Amino acid sequence: MKIAIIGTGNLGKSIAKGLITNNAITSLYLTKRNLESIAEFEGYKNVFLTKDNKKAVENSDILIFAVQPTHFEDILQEIKSSITEKHVVISTITGFIIPKIEEQIGTDKFIIRAMPNTAIAVGKSMTCLCSNLQGEKRIKIAEAIFNRLGHSLSIPESQMQAATVVCASGIAFWMRLIRATTQAAIQLGFDAKEAQELAMYTSEGAANLLIENGNHPEEEIDRVTTPQGCTIEGLNEMEHKGLSSSLIQGMVASFNKINNIKKEQI
Repeated sequence: MKIAIIGTGNLGKSIAKGLITNNAITSLYLTKRNLESIAEFEGYKNVFLTKDNKKAVENSDILIFAVQPTHFEDILQEIKSSITEKHVVISTITGFIIPKIEEQIGTDKFIIRAMPNTAIAVGKSMTCLCSNLQGEKRIKIAEAIFNRLGHSLSIPESQMQAATVVCASGIAFWMRLIRATTQAAIQLGFDAKEAQELAMYTSEGAANLLIENGNHPEEEIDRVTTPQGCTIEGLNEMEHKGLSSSLIQGMVASFNKINNIKKEQI
């Protein structure tokens, strides 16, 4: 695949590392105003660093935009004459909806939005994808790219706000749960390093059980709980204190906030 990443900041770098590590490129153009900040990519075979966005576009088929929202429209205006019928445009820019992109480059272009999370840096992102009508013909390409960087799911654009809460903000929610587990382990006698190790790998194991087995969480809970046992005692105490309802209410509050921000922008 001939790919260009337009705006190689933190997210762009993470995507580039994943693509290079997984040998997913025929060529890779990385653009940045300050090339020193992406000097770590110098020397990689078929990887080219440039300040020239048009040059990157003209030498690539797949364009991944990872710029700041305030710069996106200007960059689209700069390069739109170079975007042809072969190009697949993938935007990772939060809140920049597909109709706004179509206004800039036309409804006849293959346009896809991607919403990865910060776990993309370690190849474990949950990335949600959506597209315009034309983009549906190329959505498999985006899935192939982001499946090399974790897991992807195609959804309607109307669900992208909710996906931001569940997947992007969700990283913070899970970190808080892991932190709480770590604190409990310290109280139970483990030192801080051991406690975090226990919490991290137990949470990873729990997620992988669901991924590998395809079970509902309650099925796996049933495997651990026994009548009058310590697990059900702990679970019931957590529920009495509002564990599930607090998490649900927190995510709904986050969703309401992101919708209010969107209304303010409109």
